[in-house]
Amino acid sequence: MKISQEVINEFQQNGVVYLPGLIDETWQQKLALAIENDIQHPGPFYHGYQVEGGGNFHGNMRLWETDDTFKSYCFDSILPELAAQFMHSRQIALFYDQLFVKEPGTNAPTRWHNDQPYWPIRGNDVMSFWLTLDHATVETGVLEFVKGSHLWQQWFQPEPFAEGGDEYETNPDYVPMRDIDAERDELDIISWEMQPGDVVAFHGLTVHGAKGNSTQDTRRRGYTVRYCGDDAYYYNGPGTNEHLQNPQLKQGEALFSQQYPKVWEE
Repeated sequence: MKISQEVINEFQQNGVVYLPGLIDETWQQKLALAIENDIQHPGPFYHGYQVEGGGNFHGNMRLWETDDTFKSYCFDSILPELAAQFMHSRQIALFYDQLFVKEPGTNAPTRWHNDQPYWPIRGNDVMSFWLTLDHATVETGVLEFVKGSHLWQQWFQPEPFAEGGDEYETNPDYVPMRDIDAERDELDIISWEMQPGDVVAFHGLTVHGAKGNSTQDTRRRGYTVRYCGDDAYYYNGPGTNEHLQNPQLKQGEALFSQQYPKVWEE
C-alpha cells in the first residue's frame, strides 16, 4: 500500500493523520479474540485498574512477545511498510505494542502527554498506529491531539496515568506538562469519530490525551503499535518506563535487538 505524498505531508506538519478503514475485518476479528484472551489471561506487563464508581481499565504492553496474533499483526500487517513511508526510513524496528481497553462506565481520563519522554528512545523517527475495534467518540474516549505539537520539541515530564500508578524519576531536561484544557481556545485540538478498523498515526512527540468512557453501552478497545526508523537510538536516562528498557543495549546504540526486532527493510 502506498501512502500519498499529501497524507505524508499532513503527518509531518500536524504530527497526526487519520487513516479510515485501514485494517480489514479479518484482522479485526483476530485481534478481538486475542484481546479477550489477554483480558482473561493477562500477559506479564498488565497494568489495568478498576475505577472508583464503576468501570474497568485493562492495559497491557509487549503483547507480541507472548501472543502469536499480536506478533503477526506487528510483523506481517501493512503497518511496518507504512511506517517506513511516513518516516522516510530504510529500516523499521518494532518498539512495542500496547492495549488500552476502557469498558463502559470507565470514567478514567488519559492525561495529556507526549509519549517519547516515557520511552528509552531518542530520534525523530518514532511513531504509533492506534487502532480502534469499536465505534470511538469523545464520549467513549477517542484520542485527541494538539495539532503540530510535535514541532514544539518539548519533552514533558512523565506522570502516572492512574492514582497510585508508577511514579517516574524526574528528568532535568524535561518540562512540566502544559495545562492543555485551559489552553483549548488557543490551541488547535483535533480528533475523529472513528469506526472499527480506523487508525490514527502519530509522532512520538505529539501531545495527546483522552476522556474517560462515559457511555454505559460501548467499549473502547484501542490497540497501538509503535515503530522506530533510521535515526532512532537507545537512550538510558532518567524518567523512562522500566518495562520498556532494554538490558541488551547501551546508550546511543542502534535499536535492532531481540526486544526491538527489525520488521521491515528496504
